[in-house]
Amino acid sequence: MPKKYSEERIIVPRFNEESGFYTTPERSKIMSKIRGKNTKPELAFRKALYAAGYRYRIDYKKLIGKPDIVLKKYRTVIFIDGEYWHGRNWEERKPKIKTNRDFWVAKFERNIQRDKEVNAELKRLGYTVFRFWESEVKKELEFCIEKVIQHLKVDETS
Repeated sequence: MPKKYSEERIIVPRFNEESGFYTTPERSKIMSKIRGKNTKPELAFRKALYAAGYRYRIDYKKLIGKPDIVLKKYRTVIFIDGEYWHGRNWEERKPKIKTNRDFWVAKFERNIQRDKEVNAELKRLGYTVFRFWESEVKKELEFCIEKVIQHLKVDETS
C-alpha cells in the first residue's frame, strides 16, 4: 500500500559491498552497541514521569514511528531523539562528512524527513507530539518534564 508523501522521499543507497561499502567484524561490533531504546536519557525521563504520577507505554508498536513514551489516556507521545542519528545542527554538520558522503547525507536527511512525516501523521491521528534531544533531557530534565506535565494538566481540566 504505497502512501502519498507531501514531498519526494529521499532514497538512501544500500550499505553493501557492491556499492563500495565495506564492513569489518570490528565495525559491526561497535555498531551493535548503539542502543535504540532504554537509553539513559529515556530511563531518566520515564522515571521522572512515573514519579509525577503518570503511567505510560514504552516503544508502542501500534503507532507510527514507535514512540519512546505514549500516554494513551492523554493522546500524547514523546520521542527522545539522539543528536547524531536524528540530525541535530544538521546544516552545520553536513559539510563535515567526508567518507561515504552519498550514503550518510541521504541517511541523515531521510531520518529527518521521516521524523517530520511521523509527527504529521500522529498529529493527524489526534496526538500531541513532544520531541526532545537526548542532551536536552540530560541537562534540563526538569524543564522537559514540566513542559509535558503542563500539557497533561491542561488535558485533565478540559
